[in-house]
Amino acid sequence: MVQRDPAQPARYLPADLGSIGLSGASVLASDRPREAVPTEGVNVHVVVVGCGRVGSELALTLEQQGHSVAVIDKDARSFRRLHDGYAGRKVVGFGFDRDHLGEAGIDEAGAFAAVTNGDNSNILCARIARETFGVERVVARIYDPRRALIYQRLGIPTVATVAWTTDQVLRRMLPAETPHEWIDPSGKVCLVERTIPAAAVGRRLSDLEQPGRFWLTAVGRFGEGTIPSEDVVGQDGDLLYFMCAIDALTGLQERLDQPGGHH
Repeated sequence: MVQRDPAQPARYLPADLGSIGLSGASVLASDRPREAVPTEGVNVHVVVVGCGRVGSELALTLEQQGHSVAVIDKDARSFRRLHDGYAGRKVVGFGFDRDHLGEAGIDEAGAFAAVTNGDNSNILCARIARETFGVERVVARIYDPRRALIYQRLGIPTVATVAWTTDQVLRRMLPAETPHEWIDPSGKVCLVERTIPAAAVGRRLSDLEQPGRFWLTAVGRFGEGTIPSEDVVGQDGDLLYFMCAIDALTGLQERLDQPGGHH
């Protein structure tokens, strides 16, 4: 166990840890101010907490893209999942511990991912990375989709594993019954993919739109996506991508089902 400097007393952050069921967790804050780390168009240092299948694959992908990586896991045996030739840091410990985060290079990190198999641990680590160490780009893997929505509303990006997996399975089994491709955290706006109706082939695709309700944002044609101009004409086989208000999904489908594809 790492010996802590008594001159740097422990304190618990964030203040409302009890709200996520971890009021007894040993969370230690950083006392050093942090400058913003650029992440756009540059190679960055990324800290990954959890070396399971997701964490190890994430580390591989990040290294292949030229980023430096540090992986934290409480079980040293988990590092066996890392690919041959992994050049990053391996830290045996916890993603909410100051010393372990320091070993992983949290002060130089431009991004942080918590992908253990525990929702509470992931959200706690993500909050500490952002609120205590000032890492701007943070994401937490969450199994409970209800929790994921709550934390997204608090400004913590999450990946709801169960909801995403269920959604992907349904898309492949029953593609016609999938209501949307993406939905915003408030549940009010979504992205939908629809195959062009026969009646819209040869007509202006902008005629399918209804301002304030649904709007054509992209067209997939011959395997390539494009942003359509107002005068683009539909072709057989087009995939149409609409941004749509949730309460307008039925209206969009009615518009697509109409003879001529529009009023």
